[in-house]
Amino acid sequence: MQVVGITTQHEVYVASKEHKFRMNEMVVLEDEDLFDPKGEVVETFSYNRYIPMGFDKGIVDQQVLQTLEQLGYDIGSDDIHLAKVRLFEEAIQPIQTGASVRHPSFAEIAPLLVKARPEDGLVLGEVKSTEYVAETLPDELKGLMKIREQEQTRKQEGVPFIFDIRAMQQYPHIGVFGGSGSGKSFGLRVMLEELMKLEIPTLVFDPHFEMNFSAKAEGQEDAPSYQSNYTVVQIGRDVGVDFSALSTRDVERLLQAAGSLSESMVNVIQSLHKRKDSYQSFSDRVGNLADALEIGRQKVDNLLHDGGMSREEIERYHSYKKLLEQYGSLPLASVKGIQWRLYRLNQAGLFQQSIRVIEESLHRGQLVVVQGAVWLLQVFSSYVVGALYGKRRAYKDAKLQHEQGDFFPPFVIVTDEAHNFAPKGYEAPAKPVLKEIAQEGRKYGVFLIFATQRPTLLDETITAQLNSKFVFRTVRGTDIQTIKEETDLTNEEGKRLPYLRSGDVFVSSAIMGRTMAVRIRLAHSTSPHTVNPFDELQERKTQGDDELISALEPFLPLAETSVMNHMDALHKQTGKRWDVSELKKELERLCDAGKLKKQKTPFATVYDRP
Repeated sequence: MQVVGITTQHEVYVASKEHKFRMNEMVVLEDEDLFDPKGEVVETFSYNRYIPMGFDKGIVDQQVLQTLEQLGYDIGSDDIHLAKVRLFEEAIQPIQTGASVRHPSFAEIAPLLVKARPEDGLVLGEVKSTEYVAETLPDELKGLMKIREQEQTRKQEGVPFIFDIRAMQQYPHIGVFGGSGSGKSFGLRVMLEELMKLEIPTLVFDPHFEMNFSAKAEGQEDAPSYQSNYTVVQIGRDVGVDFSALSTRDVERLLQAAGSLSESMVNVIQSLHKRKDSYQSFSDRVGNLADALEIGRQKVDNLLHDGGMSREEIERYHSYKKLLEQYGSLPLASVKGIQWRLYRLNQAGLFQQSIRVIEESLHRGQLVVVQGAVWLLQVFSSYVVGALYGKRRAYKDAKLQHEQGDFFPPFVIVTDEAHNFAPKGYEAPAKPVLKEIAQEGRKYGVFLIFATQRPTLLDETITAQLNSKFVFRTVRGTDIQTIKEETDLTNEEGKRLPYLRSGDVFVSSAIMGRTMAVRIRLAHSTSPHTVNPFDELQERKTQGDDELISALEPFLPLAETSVMNHMDALHKQTGKRWDVSELKKELERLCDAGKLKKQKTPFATVYDRP
């Protein structure tokens, strides 16, 4: 391999007769005056005489061809492989044309690729095109993972990509971007497995009910188990909001998520909510005021004046009168609106539990997966993130002031569909506290991992604070533009984004100092949603056929004229209420599928085993 053509301080062209260059391949340029600079292949090209194309296109220009001929290449007959190589560091002068090029040993590029030991960082995948240094890899970096490629599982061949989680103290927060089917959720699963391995307290909001780690992935039977490292909770069943701990502003945020609030509704909350209110006391006050406003002050006074009521009724109308004296100016429609929103949240079970399970699990260094509908997660996240961040912040502030405080561990907040929690252009319940964490969480040891298919829809303040970005396949032009603005991806890498294979990712990180191409490792666990829906349909159909044939078995051979006699027995066996015409259609279908045999006799059509 040799340097050819015109060179600069930034990039050179490299040619070879035998070696076909690969994207992101690393090479050493043997120029002693520049201390053998290193670079990475960013564009490749192969030429031979059977391809009739102009020499003035692509990376093959006239100067490159002339250099090749001077170096002994036969342009007319040789297969020539060319690569554009970008230097990792700017050279003080252009590289010597004709300089030899070789692959590096691991020791030469180790500082560029590995920033942490496997036991201290997140082992997320394999750096692409690093198979050439496999022989010089130290033992501690070998055999750390399996890779899934071309529908085949293979052992690690190149350099492992180990994300230095400790460096997030200086370069906080991670963004995971990628379209549907790009491997984004798969990559997020691998990150969570690594966080569990390191026993880092983590809070995950899971709108898709897929972050369960109990099932082993295919080919990973010998992988570690995470059963004791995580807890799955559902809003309303396992966790909820302690209403009595809410401030008036918290109540506004919660009800805002249940349905937008008008200024009049906000005024109702501010007027009626009292410190330490339980859900019951607040909802009773709202409900009683709504009843009182419907009845009207004059009718309440008349009923109390006329008498003839029981003691309980008198007490109730006296309470109505008191409420009307205090809050009678509030509009009935707004009070009813607040009453409906309260009822909706309570019906979802939001106020029937607390967050104690989450707090205890984080103290144990576990990963906590919070599941629920998207709208409910938006409501709950605003409360739980604010509460937990407040505890961590109170502890750190007390420590700085040399005061005694209750310890609360540093933790990571992870969410898929992040644009629903912190959208650009409009408010969401959790957005204010998440923006605060994005800007100040580093000081308190609270970090974000935000995954989304639409980075363009994510709040710009938060996007700008994501110091490490994992970019999977992205097709939409506006999203690619946003990613290019927020990362150091080159134009060539930006053009490759729509064509990345599922599981391939560009990692643009201030921690690494440059963009790296990585193949995400095979996850140890698998999502419960991995069954192909069309396979599911076929499986269900086969299962239904088997159940029907099993129910028919005692009556075979079955004459068409006898079908009516067995309807009740078939209903008991299959649990389905059949009618004669429907059952006959099923019998015909089973015959067409070869699962039954049909014979016509002089007296009737008979169905039997095949």
